Amino acid sequence: MTLADVLRPAIAQRRVGLLYDAMLVMGGSALVALLAQVAIPLPFNPVPLTGQTFGVLLVGVLLGSTRGSLAVLVYLMEGAVGLPVFAGGGAGLARLAGPTGGYLVGFVFAAFVVGFLAKRGWDRSVWRAGVAMLVGNALIYAVGLPWLSLFVGTQRAFLLGLCPFVVGDCVKLILAALALPAGWKLLRWFGKT
Repeated sequence: MTLADVLRPAIAQRRVGLLYDAMLVMGGSALVALLAQVAIPLPFNPVPLTGQTFGVLLVGVLLGSTRGSLAVLVYLMEGAVGLPVFAGGGAGLARLAGPTGGYLVGFVFAAFVVGFLAKRGWDRSVWRAGVAMLVGNALIYAVGLPWLSLFVGTQRAFLLGLCPFVVGDCVKLILAALALPAGWKLLRWFGKT
């Protein structure tokens, strides 16, 4: 169970459940788009520093594997059709095919995997939530770095696409690892679990 599952309306009507899921997917997409706008361009680097990764991992953990990855796919489709949802207000298929396209595709896999782990309770302890976020981050880099290397070469891909982001990713990972178990404790306090 994820936090979104616990907060699901008690009404057993199928339409209400589908509406709830659709709202979560659209809300998750909006959260990722919003956090993508928190972008700091780095000099001489095609990859900006954003809150996007944090949003993707958070959406996956909160919504679960299916809804989380769907939210990220909706986000990518919104950007592909021209909505300015990518980092720094970017949009279009050129962004998906450009140097950062691999990271964008990696977001889908990361959201799915961290959502899968969250459904199995990995978001309920600080250490396991941290490991889940670390796995999600690794998946983003596993897809993003090889794609970036097609544009800048392998050595420069690590220098431009990994090194500048390690500290920020660690901070985001720690924040999420602390917040998720706290969310579960808060729900228990209110008698929701």
